[in-house]
This record gives sequence, structure tokens and C-alpha cells, in this order.
Amino acid sequence: MTSPAPATANSSLPTIAFIGGGNMASAIIGGLIRQGHPASQIDVVEPWADARAALQKNYGIEAQPEAGPALQRARIVVWAVKPQTFQDAAAQAKAHTQQALHLSVAAGIRSDSIAQWLGTERVVRTMPNTPALVGKGMSALYARPAVDTAERAQVEAIMASTGEFLWVDTEKQLDAVTALSGSGPAYVFYFLEAMTRAGTDMGLTEQQAHQLAVGTFVGASELARRSDEAPAVLRQRVTSKGGTTYAALQSMESAGVAAAFERAMEAARQRADELGNEFGG
Repeated sequence: MTSPAPATANSSLPTIAFIGGGNMASAIIGGLIRQGHPASQIDVVEPWADARAALQKNYGIEAQPEAGPALQRARIVVWAVKPQTFQDAAAQAKAHTQQALHLSVAAGIRSDSIAQWLGTERVVRTMPNTPALVGKGMSALYARPAVDTAERAQVEAIMASTGEFLWVDTEKQLDAVTALSGSGPAYVFYFLEAMTRAGTDMGLTEQQAHQLAVGTFVGASELARRSDEAPAVLRQRVTSKGGTTYAALQSMESAGVAAAFERAMEAARQRADELGNEFGG
């Protein structure tokens, strides 16, 4: 597994087509446009009228309701569809995308299936997460052997528009990535909800509790990012035996919070694997 790469602008990308124009596609499109990629070189296929209207309003992109010959100009196709609709969408687009490099952001669908459905080995899978919407995403990438160095660089330029990324060595690792960072924002929001409720129960206003909880996550995450020390060491530095933090951590340990959290992540990893079995070819 390689180290995270920083976001870097790249305006030399070719025409890019998106199959699916929902939140993740919009996050990538917005990042590309902010980095100088012309909206005129972005095509989108999106069956839902509301999503097409949002793309027109936000980015000036006239999305199409179904795949057609217009896709033939794209040299990169980004698959931002739900796992259960991928195969049908691929069948509609296959004839128009043979010349393209394919980048999938669909959870669980393995590259073997994608290559089979599209009739090409030039496939990259990525698992981004929703902070990509604000340019703070964390993504992992896996490329099939047929993807060359230049094409990997193009994929990097696309994903850099959403935040940071890293490459994994085996496709199987993407299931773990899905459990950790792909689903991870929901875990953070879950804890933020609990911290906010606890704060209000202890006498703070909801706004105060929310601001304190969010600020704490942001600050602690930035400290962990900048520090060379392991999270366990950072935790120990703010935990005095017999103090308030010690009392809180002891309570969580007694309740089995860490073990439950690890089981939850394993459930997410298993579900990612199941998605590949259910909807793969």
C-alpha cells in the first residue's frame, strides 16, 4: 500500500464522461472544474431529471438521460452508479466506450466483472468517501495490469481533485478500504451525534454541543495528521490516570466499545465482498 498523495491540479486531462451524475460524480466534477478542467470536456449520463437539472445549474453541464454515441469522444469514463445498476448501465454504454480508460467508484463491484461487462482490461477501481464533496476526500485506488503509467497518472489527477488518495497492491484490499474510509464518515457522524446528545443532556445547547464536538474531531484529526506519533501515544498524552479522560475511556472499555467498533467494520468489509458476489458477473 503506497503513501497518500497530495491533491495537485492537472488541466491536461482529456474529455471525461461520467455514467451517473449523483453526489460522488458531482464531487469529482466540481473538483475538476475548480482545478481548471473545462465543463465542455465533461459528459454525463444521468437518468434522473432532478440530478440532470442540478448538473446544469451548478456546472453548466447538459447531461444526457441515456448512453449514446456522444460518449465516443471520452477517453476516460468514470462509473458513478449504484452496484445493482452497474451491469445494465455497462451494457448500454459498452459500444460507445471501447476506446476509454474506465474508472469505477462503485462499491463492491470487482474489476473482473467490470472488464467482462465492458470488454476491456483498462479498468481502475477506487473507493472514495463523501468528504470528497468538500475537497477533503480520502480514496484508495487499484489498477488492473493493463493500465499503464500514464493512465494511472490521469486517474491520480482526477482523484486529486477530491482530496488525498493512495494505491493498494491487491484488489481485495479495497473491501477493507470500503469498511475503513469509504463507510468511515458515517462512523464519525455517528459519534458526533452521540457527543452532541451527551452535551445537551449535560446542559449545553445543541448548537454549543455540536460546535464543540465537530471542532474536537477536526482538531484531533489534524493533530494526528501532523504528528509522527501513533494514535495510542496521542491518546495516552491526554489521559491522566484518575482524571476525566481516564474515566471516560474506562467506561468505554468496560462497555466493549472498541471491540464492537471493530466488529462493525468487519461487517462492512463482509458486505463489500457480498456486493461483488451479488452484483458481479
